[in-house]
Amino acid sequence: MSPETQLTVGFDLDMTLIDSRPGIKAAFEALSAETGTFIDTEQTISRLGPPLDQELAYWFPEAEIPAVADRYREIYPTHAIEPTPAMPGAREAVEAVRALGGRAIVVTAKHEPNARLHLDHLGIKPDAVIGSLWAEAKAVALREYAAQVYVGDHVGDVRGARTAGAVSVTVPTGPCPEPELRAAGADVVLSDLTELPAWLAEYERTRTA
Repeated sequence: MSPETQLTVGFDLDMTLIDSRPGIKAAFEALSAETGTFIDTEQTISRLGPPLDQELAYWFPEAEIPAVADRYREIYPTHAIEPTPAMPGAREAVEAVRALGGRAIVVTAKHEPNARLHLDHLGIKPDAVIGSLWAEAKAVALREYAAQVYVGDHVGDVRGARTAGAVSVTVPTGPCPEPELRAAGADVVLSDLTELPAWLAEYERTRTA
């Protein structure tokens, strides 16, 4: 089977495959303590999805953001990996792609080395991990890997899927509720990833019929 015809499914990371709220909260608390800058970590974890720089802009002057972002990424592994669990059905969702003879890739706005640390820690083993891509920019990786489906939790993930010409499958497990995902143009809204294997089996049956 050629790469163009093989089933390839992309997954977002934060709040799709992993519940990154505990880890990100801990990392921002450490950053706040180190810099002496107040950060409302409850607010921070209520809007996960966009790139780090966008969140830092709420708390730091623009000129400081590049250096602060670098420091956040440095301290992230110490604080964020251990407390971050997999979302219900995450491992099974990735395994379901493989059971159909497909490839599973992770396309995330997160710093790629830290994304890999999360996946390794949780025993989730995609075929590729591509980091530092957000919203429409995710289409670059989705097109490169000829992904037919992209699974995410945010309207930015919907935009990425649609830009790539992929089916946008969403789960309202992050900051965006179902009506917002549908309004953004999601093709499918599942309750959570536990529903993905059955949907995917039917999708692949129809695709290859």
